[in-house]
Amino acid sequence: MDKSHVTIKGRGAADNPQGRFDKHARSRDDGEAEIQSKPDTVITLQQARSIIARNDSPDLPFTQSINPYQGCEHGCIYCYARPSHAYLGLSPGLDFETRIFAKENAAELLRKELSHPDYRCELIALGANTDPYQPVERKHRITRGILEVLWEFRNPVGIVTKGSLIERDLDVLEPMAREGLVQVFVSIGSLDGEIARTLEPRAAAPFRRVETIRRLSASGVPCGVLVAPIIPFLNDKDMEAVLEAAQDAGARMAGYTVLRLPWEVKDLFKGSVGSEGSFQGLARAALSAQGQARHGAHSRHARRARQRSELRQPHEGGRAVCRAAAQPFRPRLQAAGPQCGKARPAGRHKIPTAGSAARSFVLGPWTRPIIRAFRWSRTRDEDT
Repeated sequence: MDKSHVTIKGRGAADNPQGRFDKHARSRDDGEAEIQSKPDTVITLQQARSIIARNDSPDLPFTQSINPYQGCEHGCIYCYARPSHAYLGLSPGLDFETRIFAKENAAELLRKELSHPDYRCELIALGANTDPYQPVERKHRITRGILEVLWEFRNPVGIVTKGSLIERDLDVLEPMAREGLVQVFVSIGSLDGEIARTLEPRAAAPFRRVETIRRLSASGVPCGVLVAPIIPFLNDKDMEAVLEAAQDAGARMAGYTVLRLPWEVKDLFKGSVGSEGSFQGLARAALSAQGQARHGAHSRHARRARQRSELRQPHEGGRAVCRAAAQPFRPRLQAAGPQCGKARPAGRHKIPTAGSAARSFVLGPWTRPIIRAFRWSRTRDEDT
């Protein structure tokens, strides 16, 4: 049987392709045992040395993030975080879904970092790389511990998730919301159950994520929907339906991202989506359109592309001038008062209204014209 047509129920990938750092290629002989039809998830508890990751990218609406887990059991086949498993000597394929590393000392490290005299209070993003409410969180409660520390120090947090398990932590999220310290984006790429089962095999069903928005909103937690990723010919037609359902459930903000397939993810996506009977005819067209949208590259980093274009600008004084340095547009968290390190009264912070690395807008009766205008401008750009 062709491996490209092998699937494992409940898993996004069906094999462990070679990572880009592997020095030796791996192959399986005909007589050698194949991967188990129902591979178990192995959780490894680790002692992290630090917990807050920092970035200086002008393309992200946050400078600090926390990832409680490495690897993600949701198994989204398009996940841009898959290649990060190669740094651990593991495959971005099935290993990413079944070999999960949990940072059991995350809350302890976070308390230590927030208590440091040099720490400056800024938004911390949860879910920037892997989902903080993936199934293993039910047992290990690492994300729960992180939220409790953030609430203790009154540090603002933004959460992006596909998991309905976030409802468990409403007792912490509600008081944080009353002080304007939390904002949640629920990621919903499509309301089609068949598409969700293929692309996100272990994530909550789309209707369940809409219900999560409803329950969070009813509890006073500011909610938005992240329509991501937009995959041409596959789920781009569902954007309006997702926005309408999310708005009816109480979401008041929305964002979107376009599919990006870095490194090994391209072949994994092609093998998974292309092997599904109802999607076989769409996979090739989707990859072609996605590559055209990124000017021929399936993974185009906006920051690098912008820097290259800026360096082509006319030289001043014999050297290239970086326009981004002259006109930075990073959204900054407006924080008043001294640095964090102890509990603070309410009203100290304002939360940015953007999702993780996504374009965003506010949901309202004008949502449909906005989406139509976006689609019209995209079609117009492709025609020209």
